[in-house]
Order: sequence, then C-alpha cells, then structure tokens
Amino acid sequence: MDPLEASRLITDEYSAKILVATFKKPKSAIELSREYGIPIAACYRRIHVLEKAGVLSCVERALTQKGKRISLYMSQLRNAYIFFENGKLRVRFQLASGVTQDFGGDWQAIETEKER
Repeated sequence: MDPLEASRLITDEYSAKILVATFKKPKSAIELSREYGIPIAACYRRIHVLEKAGVLSCVERALTQKGKRISLYMSQLRNAYIFFENGKLRVRFQLASGVTQDFGGDWQAIETEKER
C-alpha cells in the first residue's frame, strides 16, 4: 500500500467512524450501520477493506436472540500518523499487537489530477 492509499484508508468518513467506534468495544456491522448512519452495504465494504489492511479484525462470532451468528469487529489501530516531510508523504500505523507499519514515498511520484 502506498502512503496516499494508507492515508485515505483512515481518513475516509465511514472507515474513520468504524475505527473510532470499535476502538474500545467490539461492534457488529449492523450496530455500526445504525449508530453511525453508514449504509449497510458500505459498512460491509469498509469492514472488508479495513480487515484486509490489518487495522480491523473479527474478534468474536456472537449468537443473536434469533439464533443468527454475527461477527463483532474491533479496531487493531492504536495510533496513526500522517507526515509530509521534506517533500515526502509518510504514514505510520501502530497496531494493538505492537507492530508498526510504515508507508513512505516520494510525493513527486504520485500522479496529480492534472497529470491524468
């Protein structure tokens, strides 16, 4: 993942809401959708992207009163930093596991809208 993708991952409105909402307590996609006004399809899409990036994980499969299994998700992201230093965009994720992921790159190498 390049630094621009990494920064977009955590600054996207729905992704940010999901990560903040699941920081202290696991929540289901349905809870997230209802509590934060995220359309359910968009909620599942963001959950999938966040899981793939390693910043969200399913920590439990709970049984509802109707006997249906639901996944409960919890943020694995403890800290995130976005830096612009000496012409370079850098992003750092610190995960609950203690792992630090760094995404660094040259801003000049990233295409701007005008160049496309």
